[in-house]
Amino acid sequence: MALLSFERKYRVPGGTIIGGNLFDFWIGPFYVGFFGVAVAFFALMGTFLIFYGASMGDTWNPWLISIEPPELSVGLGFAPLNEGGIWQLVTICAHGAFLSWALRQVEISRKLGMGLHIPAAFSFAILAYTTLVVIRPVLMGAWGHGFPYGIWSHLDWVNNVGYAYGNFHYNPAHMIAVSLFFTTTLALALHGSLILSAANPEKGNEMRVPEHEDTFFRDFIGYSIGPLGIHRLGLLLALNAVLWSAICIVISGTVWFDAWSEWWYWYVDLPFWVNIEGGING
Repeated sequence: MALLSFERKYRVPGGTIIGGNLFDFWIGPFYVGFFGVAVAFFALMGTFLIFYGASMGDTWNPWLISIEPPELSVGLGFAPLNEGGIWQLVTICAHGAFLSWALRQVEISRKLGMGLHIPAAFSFAILAYTTLVVIRPVLMGAWGHGFPYGIWSHLDWVNNVGYAYGNFHYNPAHMIAVSLFFTTTLALALHGSLILSAANPEKGNEMRVPEHEDTFFRDFIGYSIGPLGIHRLGLLLALNAVLWSAICIVISGTVWFDAWSEWWYWYVDLPFWVNIEGGING
């Protein structure tokens, strides 16, 4: 089915949450709606604030521009614009844009008569961002614990937080998150390579169907999760990767305050190691 005829088939009225028919419109192939207008407003306002903040700095180098959060001494209060207030406003605009985009996805899903798994998945990305700039700073008592909006400054923040708790790779939630990210990549790479192989046979051969794909994995690893199952597995792995990455940072400085390598001493201190000749404590 041609793309344009596909659009006409599903470009149906209704499904809106706010605005009714007034905001039920499209611009070219893109559905807008009330929340599409809200996305544009918050995104433009946030971008303007970043440029305004850059104009108050000493560089226009895009690699070095940085919108810093308030000083730790400000706590959870409001800061003057040039002392972290712009960062607070940009954070509000970012949440407005992200949440509006998710709700726009809800409206599109309602129009298509499909489930809400796409906006639900996007909500995990919003949760990860909110964890970094709202939840963790609130738990730690100051907006200054949020990350700055800049390229190099953000990377420096990540580096400094990692070293603040020793080697951050010892963070158990970080281990789980990284493992899930790599597993997601592996699972979808296996799936994608199989689809490309099936859909692009050598000249003279017929294109393969899902039954052939299932047979390949049964022969390869002894089990095939199926065409639908691999997408559900990929979604589950990806959402858990994002969730555990949010957990790994939110527990640093709120639940655990020392180097993460110290956390593993619970294993060394298990009672069955005690007084065992040649054991860890022996």
